[in-house]
Amino acid sequence: MPQSVRFATVYGMYLENIRELEVAIMDKIRVLIAKPGLDGHDRGALVISQALRDAGMEVIYTGLRQSPKQIVRAAIQEDVDVIGLSSLSGAHNVLFPEVLKELRNKEAEDILVFGGGVIPLEDVKSLEAQGILKIFTPGTSTKVVATYIETAVAEHRGEKESHVLEPPKKVDHIGIAVHSVEEAASFYSNHFHLAVDKVAEVPEQGVKVGFLPLGNCKLELLEPLNSDSPIQAFLDKRGEGLHHVAFAVDNIQQRLDQLKKEGLKLIDEEPKTGASGHPIAFLHPKTAHGSLIELIETEE
Repeated sequence: MPQSVRFATVYGMYLENIRELEVAIMDKIRVLIAKPGLDGHDRGALVISQALRDAGMEVIYTGLRQSPKQIVRAAIQEDVDVIGLSSLSGAHNVLFPEVLKELRNKEAEDILVFGGGVIPLEDVKSLEAQGILKIFTPGTSTKVVATYIETAVAEHRGEKESHVLEPPKKVDHIGIAVHSVEEAASFYSNHFHLAVDKVAEVPEQGVKVGFLPLGNCKLELLEPLNSDSPIQAFLDKRGEGLHHVAFAVDNIQQRLDQLKKEGLKLIDEEPKTGASGHPIAFLHPKTAHGSLIELIETEE
């Protein structure tokens, strides 16, 4: 091969590598972590900064006692995707909205903003209603924070479906473990005038199910089909009673993937077919404060 041809080939490979590196750098999520106001404690901010770096993000930490104007100026100069605000001083109701206001003034509302710190639950709702994407309270896993930011930025860039971060659509049904579907259904029929809509057996799960429509959700009566049924084990341990609550969601597999990335323990990492014919999956009770939560992907 002539030397000029070899040079052209090597140079072409070099340019291609440079382009791939530029694309990787552009795709990397850039986050600015800031401590607004007079708060002098930054351990939490440093922990989050390191966790986000470990997750593959570029993190800029502005240090203590930054004004909203300084924070927004730094965010624009650094061309970040996200601003993370940390507050322990109690001034979050003033400082966080000021950052949002300054972003609007600078026509930089495309920068997402999340917050964290010792923030009362009643203030969380107010701040999120004003435009803070998410407030993370003490005890939140750093995996949850990193996964949320990754998903939010991907949605913002149009790289992922926009429903992944939305709350479940509704409570689809409430599962109740019983010794007999017929006897339990008689109770709800006689005293609450609820009629059984459907009875189905799911042999692979060892359960017989009776559905009773109730407003915009259902009661699901669960009777064991055999001694190996998980419902029989539940009845032996706890007796009849509330077994699980089911949330209706879109794209159940994406939900499961997201929850797994957040560090939650899943009973089902892939959906299976439930008694209603829809894809379902269960989260482990230990990961949900003792409650058994089912996800169900409905057609609505």
